[in-house]
Amino acid sequence: MWNYKTSGIPDEYFNRTENVPITKEEIRAIQVSKSRLRPGQIVYDIGCGSGSISIEAAIQVESSGKVLAIDYDKKAVELTKKNIEKFALSNISVIFGNAKEKILDLEEADAIFIGGTGGDTKEIVEISQNKLKSGGRIVIGIILIETLYSVLQVLDQLQFKSIDITQVTIAKSRKTSTGTMMLARNPVTIISATKV
Repeated sequence: MWNYKTSGIPDEYFNRTENVPITKEEIRAIQVSKSRLRPGQIVYDIGCGSGSISIEAAIQVESSGKVLAIDYDKKAVELTKKNIEKFALSNISVIFGNAKEKILDLEEADAIFIGGTGGDTKEIVEISQNKLKSGGRIVIGIILIETLYSVLQVLDQLQFKSIDITQVTIAKSRKTSTGTMMLARNPVTIISATKV
């Protein structure tokens, strides 16, 4: 399906539904690069939505690694499963439920992606910190300014190092009857950090 090691699988390759979010391909490519994945690693994708980050991470960690995709929305879980099947990947496990509860039972992770959390991002970062191996990477995609502020505070309190904040604004081309125009997407702030 995707015969490349590089991330940034085009969005149209994924099964999509209107009510389940997808991390757009350019944002996803940056997030995956910030996680510094290697073969054999264990990865959480919290708030997996369509499963696009899970798919990209699974390709990076190869068959020797594992991705644990978590979402509290049944539609997201089903869509992630469809995308796993579409990309023919066997190293992703999908977990339905509240991440704040489910994370506690998981093995330690080398990298954790945090996406759609229904407003619980700060608490999920706190819980995730206990499940992240020393030297492990956390990558958080944020849209709201309030969430950005609370996450930065908690990362500082938890003494994460190498905290990087990258705000990304993407414009994509669209054909019109007279030519091509650029349409802006909402800015996304990506925070990445390393556990001491």
